[in-house]
Amino acid sequence: MAQPISYIKKRELTEEEQKQQSLDQLTDSIAEHEQALEKAIGVLSELHGSGILEAAESLLKAKAKVAEIVLGQATRPEVTNMINNGMAAAGALAAIDPEQTAKVLGSVAKGLEEANQPQDKKVTVFSLMNALKDPDVNRAIGFGLRFLKGMGKGLGE
Repeated sequence: MAQPISYIKKRELTEEEQKQQSLDQLTDSIAEHEQALEKAIGVLSELHGSGILEAAESLLKAKAKVAEIVLGQATRPEVTNMINNGMAAAGALAAIDPEQTAKVLGSVAKGLEEANQPQDKKVTVFSLMNALKDPDVNRAIGFGLRFLKGMGKGLGE
């Protein structure tokens, strides 16, 4: 009867065999991804030809200086104010009903279209009084007055 195996000798690859195995794996990977590599080489060639690759390389080499400049610019009060204003505007826009915004912007577009029509008549106090009888003008003035009232309430808070 044979003796049970109690020890397995693991075969250690020499440095030359490890290099050859790595080269074989790399060759297989290149063969599998040939089209992708050709495209990547084409992109790199275009970047090199346009000078963008050199600029990116210089940017990476000077990353500490670039980071210092970016941080210096980002902490300027003007930039901080711009970021804070952008966040406040985004918050205000999030609170407004999109359908209402679309309706108001559509009305503004129609108003601009109407305002660009040529007008030869002189505007008089009497013509302003008559304009109040026009339902469209009355609606717009009423909207404007209600808007101003709401804005005033908001400013008072």
